[in-house]
Amino acid sequence: MNGTAYLDTFANDNLPPREQWPELIFELDALHYPERLNCAAELLDAMVAHGQGASVAIRGAAVTWTYAELSEKVDRIAGLLKAELQLVPGNRVLLRGANNPMMAACVLAVWKAGYVAVPTMPLLRAKELGTIMELARVDAVLCAADLREELDLACDALDAPPRVLSFNEGAFDAQLAAMPARFEAVDTAAEDVCLLSFTSGTTGRPKGTMHFHRDVLAICDCFPRSTLGATENDVFVGTPPLAFTFGLGGLLLFPLRVGASTVLLEKLTPDALLAAIAQYRATVCFTAPTFYRQMTPLAANHDLSSLTRTVSAGEALPLQTRQAWQEATGLAMIDGIGSTEMLHIFISAAGDAIRPGATGRPIPGYRACILDDDGHPLGANVVGRLAVKGPTGCRYLADPRQLDAVCNGWTLTGDAYRMDDDGYYWYQARLDDMIISAGYNIAGPEVEDALLQHPAVAECGVVGAPDPERGQLVLAYVVLRPGHEAGPGMTKTLQDYVKQTIAPYKYPRRIAFRSALPRTETGKLQRFKLRQEARQIVETS
Repeated sequence: MNGTAYLDTFANDNLPPREQWPELIFELDALHYPERLNCAAELLDAMVAHGQGASVAIRGAAVTWTYAELSEKVDRIAGLLKAELQLVPGNRVLLRGANNPMMAACVLAVWKAGYVAVPTMPLLRAKELGTIMELARVDAVLCAADLREELDLACDALDAPPRVLSFNEGAFDAQLAAMPARFEAVDTAAEDVCLLSFTSGTTGRPKGTMHFHRDVLAICDCFPRSTLGATENDVFVGTPPLAFTFGLGGLLLFPLRVGASTVLLEKLTPDALLAAIAQYRATVCFTAPTFYRQMTPLAANHDLSSLTRTVSAGEALPLQTRQAWQEATGLAMIDGIGSTEMLHIFISAAGDAIRPGATGRPIPGYRACILDDDGHPLGANVVGRLAVKGPTGCRYLADPRQLDAVCNGWTLTGDAYRMDDDGYYWYQARLDDMIISAGYNIAGPEVEDALLQHPAVAECGVVGAPDPERGQLVLAYVVLRPGHEAGPGMTKTLQDYVKQTIAPYKYPRRIAFRSALPRTETGKLQRFKLRQEARQIVETS
């Protein structure tokens, strides 16, 4: 790549060939960035220069940092990485920590020093961490002191383990204090890779998605400005981990880009998140549908008068969850679809533009369409493959699956959608969640939505189970609410309820009751695990 600032060019060298990239479009004036760009400098140094230095940037359980204080912390960490670990621009730095101000500062420091950030979920185990370190050829690790155990196990299994620095402990603070208070941002190219974000595990082996310095700013200059309407007066809070692009954008990048503040708290429960909204007078909340569903019956116990916008993404938003939340809070949910490949939300709607049940329309800066299996655009009200293009797009790290993710210049999201006559997009299913039974196409999430409307159902996941007569049959995994008992009677009750709620042929012919469902750390239902179990159930029955 011409003009790169990197001495270690591994990341740039392992981008897919240009001809395999999706088409990138920059239709908004705000998306025309200079060729030299360091996203951390734009998010911090530029804000301080524009007079935001004394404004609060980040609050945590124990600390509050202004923009000037955060900038100094970032500079000291960047200096430590260079001096202590002898890293060079382009090296990969794995980050491992919960949502707190120091984790946020570490991410920004990696970028400012010209390294490539590889954020990882706190709950990943040694095997998963080892896979990521091998795929990304990680050179160094910034790890929270209380998360070292699994990391050390992963490093022990590697032939050439990376160098590790532990943060959130006294020795780290002492090291930072010895560093200069200022660090000159590395003069990176706008198309230097700065982020390797690995998919969260709903489909098995992770894929490394590659994003540029330019991409980090692009997502900040689309959804939060046009749809969310974020301003410097906002206070952001939520649950998605910073290692998940939904959380990285919603809880760190978006607030910094507009000069707002963010609240980063660890291990939030639904009740604790509601309490945090009240305590910090949060105006914007980011979390997944499961959390909103759990918060709904608790909302009346908290002062949520400061809250003006709630954003849902990460998985399909059931209509029942949307309606119950609005009844409890008076707030119309901002639904959205994004992906690790696209970095953040590209279809959404807010305010009067919301159409309950629909995800929304492409946000300014992005386009979308529905493609058939041959890559041809489909008209309105036909179910097909959702395809999107904008200033960001899918680029996998040295992965042959790149060829499956891009079609005729469009990034394929892996979702089945339909577009109505007004250009609204309606989620049907993940493409591998579409159940074909006796010739009928049945979307698993539609059956889930029907089951969730029954008062006995707390959670559910619906998949197709192999069946010799029908090809597949609908199998529902159900978690019951307290006070309800599993058994043949409950099975029939739920089956009859679904038949009365949606087309009878869609009802779950088998129901398996569980105490919990497998989810990723970001709250996504791991349907591939349910499908694996479904095959085993059929084989042994």
